Amino acid sequence: MTLQEAMSARHTVRRYKKEPLTEDAVRQLNDRIQIHNQLYDLKIQLVTENKDALPGVVGLLMAKGVQNYMILAAPDTPDMEEKLGYSSADLMLYAQTLGLNTWWVGGMYSRKGARKNSNAGDQDKIIGIVVVGYGENQGVPHKSKPEEDVASYEGAAPEWFQAGVSAALLAPTAMNRQAFHIKGAGEQVSMTYADGSFSGADLGICKYHFELGAGKEHFTWL
Repeated sequence: MTLQEAMSARHTVRRYKKEPLTEDAVRQLNDRIQIHNQLYDLKIQLVTENKDALPGVVGLLMAKGVQNYMILAAPDTPDMEEKLGYSSADLMLYAQTLGLNTWWVGGMYSRKGARKNSNAGDQDKIIGIVVVGYGENQGVPHKSKPEEDVASYEGAAPEWFQAGVSAALLAPTAMNRQAFHIKGAGEQVSMTYADGSFSGADLGICKYHFELGAGKEHFTWL
């Protein structure tokens, strides 16, 4: 499975089997995480066979079998949330290519539990976790807005732009807001996201999906 194929296959999964991650899967995820940490000065960390980062009430009411997760941490800089969102999008799709399922958790994770298991320093910020594991199911597609509601292009939109918009609509966003708008003109593209909880992370996630769908060779970000 390619990353492009994983965009359509990946859906939020909240119920997981008790099956532990294989050593190979752990190694590959850690290798991928290390690449992002080095490229973007992040402190993302994979934690396995540990339940500290999800409160018990959430586990009882909304989830099952959560025991592996990636802690989304980084130095507290102005673009930190966008970089973590961008990297988490890649890591979720990469996990999907390994036969794993994921769940991006922002408002409901245990901040104390995540901090306890993270190597992040006191001055670093943690914005959420990405649960990872073998799902009891593959999840279901989320409802998407019409493309014309989230994008506009000056003139006739080329195929790459349309493909990028379609990919962005596959991206997971907080409360499925899809509150982004993409503008294109020639080979230049801009993306904005409405203010709100996790808007920076959502912007990064959607930018990653747009790039993967459109092909970075076709455009430059404004």
